[in-house]
Amino acid sequence: MTKYLYYPGCSMDGTGRAYASSLGAVAQELDLDLEELDDWNCCGAFEYFALSQTRAHALVGRNLALGERQADGSRTLLAACSACYLNLAKTDHELRQDPALEARINTALAAGGLHYTPGALEVRHLFEVLVRDVGIPEIARHVIHPLEGLRVAPYLGCLVTRPDLDGRWEAHEQPRAFDQLLAALGAEVVDFPLRTACCGGHMSQISPNTGFELIRRLLDSATRLEADLIATVCPMCQMNVDIYQPELNRHFGTSYRMPILFFTQLMGLAFGEAPERLGIGLELVSARPALARVEALASAVEAAAGADGGAEAGAAGATASTGTATAVAARPHRPKRASGLPLPRMPEPPTGLAR
Repeated sequence: MTKYLYYPGCSMDGTGRAYASSLGAVAQELDLDLEELDDWNCCGAFEYFALSQTRAHALVGRNLALGERQADGSRTLLAACSACYLNLAKTDHELRQDPALEARINTALAAGGLHYTPGALEVRHLFEVLVRDVGIPEIARHVIHPLEGLRVAPYLGCLVTRPDLDGRWEAHEQPRAFDQLLAALGAEVVDFPLRTACCGGHMSQISPNTGFELIRRLLDSATRLEADLIATVCPMCQMNVDIYQPELNRHFGTSYRMPILFFTQLMGLAFGEAPERLGIGLELVSARPALARVEALASAVEAAAGADGGAEAGAAGATASTGTATAVAARPHRPKRASGLPLPRMPEPPTGLAR
């Protein structure tokens, strides 16, 4: 069993529950031991960096320091969320490059009895670990229900292969590893030109005109290519492109109905896992009609649909707490200690000094 230290991030208990449950199923099948980082905190997304570089890096650095302390021989810190991955990798990179920043951050971390040694951990994205460490041939070996007849658009998003601080990718604009993984699952992969385009992040809330246009481009391209669904590796991308479709359709007068699934859900289906265990049905735009076209999955998808009375997947996701059959239980993780370490704090810098 291969062991990795795992940083889940906030979305895996919320909008990314299907990602969390399907990752658990896939990790079990591939014999991966994901040891959750104890007492982790939010990575701060991107907004905090616009307010204070020092405080933002200290927030992320706390997770790195906890990881260094918990590593126990495993240097790899794995993140499934692309934003979390980039923040963790960026902070480690910046601390390695800037001794003055490293000193400030470790001064902040010392308030909680912590210290991080730059470079002590190797921060990696789940997708890269699966295609590089596990390997596509090994993944293909576990496929018992090939996704034959399912046309899938591979969507990595903008944060996995860029800025590539540790030089892990040869191709940054049009990488083909995702295409190869989906093909190994038996899917028909469409040549999706926007595979590394941005989903807009939080722009749908800040500037809807801009955010909706970025999402519309993705949906329009996948629709023109006659994809049955879009597969993604990022909870922000999945949420944006999925839940904003009704509002986007009203905004543009369009009628997109494109299912958005996590790549781990497709892996789980190909491995023979039950759709309900993988969170199929938590997406707003139901993937069931598309998945039912796959002969090997048809009976399982129909059974899952019948279990909740054929309710729309959007209703299943929105009312998960009411006990609908397709709702997936929240991922169990270590409880936060009441007496946990304090978050690092630093005094306000003197006027006129860069933070």
